[in-house]
Formats: sequence, structure tokens, C-alpha cells
Amino acid sequence: MEHFTIATVAEQSADFRRVLWTGEHTQLVIMTIPPGGEIGEEVHDDTDQILTFVSGTGEAKVSGRTKAVAAGDLVVVPAGKKHNFVNTGPNPLVLYTVYGPPEHADGVVHKTKEEADEAEESGQDEPPK
Repeated sequence: MEHFTIATVAEQSADFRRVLWTGEHTQLVIMTIPPGGEIGEEVHDDTDQILTFVSGTGEAKVSGRTKAVAAGDLVVVPAGKKHNFVNTGPNPLVLYTVYGPPEHADGVVHKTKEEADEAEESGQDEPPK
């Protein structure tokens, strides 16, 4: 059994993306988006995503709709939907997300968005098969 005090774990990580746990059908990832930063517009064709915000403020952009997000909010992104999350506040936007099926390589840590983008472009961030 894996056990996380997820808000605490998320708050303690300054990494852009850190995979905490990967199972056969789902994956738990924490993210920290710096002030003025964003995840980047993307689509996961075959993966659903559920994001829960721990601290900070931002905007959720899903399928052409934009909503403000803050601590305690949860956003569901169905597979195939274009989405982006932008930090609009002065502090980091901290969240955890569950992907189903896994989206990233097991145990991967990307300290910055640039590092994450490079890994994705090079194929080094492939989920387990």
C-alpha cells in the first residue's frame, strides 16, 4: 500500500512535475507551476485526467472554456479534450493529478517545464507499456 499526505507532499515539491505512483491503470503526479507559468496547451487522446489544486490561483482552460481555480478546486479533463492550466497569481500553483491510464514514465521528475518538454519531445517520458 502507498500512502501520501498529498497536500503536504505537493507543497514540499518545487518540481514542475513529479510522478509519485504508477499503477497498471492510473498514475498520481504532483505539479508546481511557477508564477506566470503554465502547463502548456495539450491533448491526451486516450487519457482522462483529474486535477486537484492544493494552493495558488490560476485558470483552467478546457475545451474552449476558462474558469478560475484555487485551492480545493478539482477539474476533470476527459480524454481528447484540449486543455491548459495557467498560474495567474504571485505564488506557485500547486496541484496533484491522476491520469488514467498513466501518461508519464514511472518515477520521472522534471524540475522545469523546459525539461518536461524536452523529455516529451525526445520520447524519454513515455508511460509504462
